[in-house]
Amino acid sequence: MLKLPVVLLALIFFASVSFAQKKKLLADPNNGGLKLQKGFAAVTVIPEVGKSRHIAVNSNGDIYVKLERLRNGKGIVVLRDKDGDGKSEIINSFGNFTGTGIAIKNGYLYASSNTEVFRFRLNEKNQIVNPENPEKIITGLLDRRQHNSKSIALDNEGNIYVNIGAYANACQVQDRTMGSPGQDPCPILDSAGGIWQFKAEGINQSYGEGQRYCTGIRNIVGLDWNNNVNELYATQHGRDQLFQFYPNLYNEKQGAELPAEEMFLVKKGSDFGWPYCYYDQFQQKKILGPEYGGDAKKTDRCEGVDTPIVAFPGHWAPNALLFYTGNMFPAKYKNGAFIAFHGSWNRAPLKQQGFKVVFVPFKDGKPNGKWEVFADGFAGKDQLDSPGDAKARPCGLAQGPDGSLYISDSVKGRIWRIFYPGSKNVK
Repeated sequence: MLKLPVVLLALIFFASVSFAQKKKLLADPNNGGLKLQKGFAAVTVIPEVGKSRHIAVNSNGDIYVKLERLRNGKGIVVLRDKDGDGKSEIINSFGNFTGTGIAIKNGYLYASSNTEVFRFRLNEKNQIVNPENPEKIITGLLDRRQHNSKSIALDNEGNIYVNIGAYANACQVQDRTMGSPGQDPCPILDSAGGIWQFKAEGINQSYGEGQRYCTGIRNIVGLDWNNNVNELYATQHGRDQLFQFYPNLYNEKQGAELPAEEMFLVKKGSDFGWPYCYYDQFQQKKILGPEYGGDAKKTDRCEGVDTPIVAFPGHWAPNALLFYTGNMFPAKYKNGAFIAFHGSWNRAPLKQQGFKVVFVPFKDGKPNGKWEVFADGFAGKDQLDSPGDAKARPCGLAQGPDGSLYISDSVKGRIWRIFYPGSKNVK
């Protein structure tokens, strides 16, 4: 009988210590330097982890960051918030490869290099099992340096989708050369310039085991599976140098604004027209490229190609796409799309633009209203002459288990967590 009070006192003591250690989630005084939509707040998860690409957040809140450069010989960093204040520490790192793509699905962490895709098994404690020996599920993908990142997305039928970017601007005989004609047909499309589908549980798959899911894409970096409608969506980086190579057809302003950055609903067999066509957001149609006889107005062979569901300003560089399924944010955000724009390098003589996260409202898998800027201020200044002047450049997006939105930066690897303080789901 005398032991019971002692046990109860011990339990009360340890519970009180645990409670005291659990801190409240509070925003940074200036929201980590960000300008957000009204009602939202931000906390800097970690100020610097190394040049970051895409990110993924597990069900226990652990953050997996894919790095552009190895950190202590490793390309994936694991962050954990140990006391609930929104700040995380590096608890682990693994994977001896760099790259862009990273995703969690059905007990596995998937991650890509620029030529391969691996998967790591997670145990019941959400820990990586045997991190030094992942399964190599895809291998032998093209990497010719230009547009070589391999973004990934997984559906609910056991398939994984991988972008294989075109290693050219417009498939000219001599790439990025004034006066060089376009190759017709473009040989790049045999093994790049599209999205390929593979089996998520396959081993050592390459082109022969996969299938080209869509074609006519210059470079996709933002890629996500919309679970609300079970469809694949993507965001494309449009072509460059219309004015520089064709000043007789385009003025400087047109060269800075064209073509649009595009958001696609990707169906099996879709053809989005690259390299023969580009999307002009002002004429609202696909235009025949000048390398293939275009005059900035003709459509010709571009009449039948697939068009974007949303068009954004030219050269903003959409690097991440996320469909929001959480319950923390107000109702209008449910099933809508967040897009992280990495920012432009070639809008001269206009100032460089992008460097922000935007939101597109969706209903039943289709855009349902105009897009709006959700988070800005990453660059640290309003006017930029060069992307190298940017303090930060948003690159990856992920949703936390409570509905928070995480954003990664490719300059130093800062990670932000965006939350809605008025929500009952904030913990």
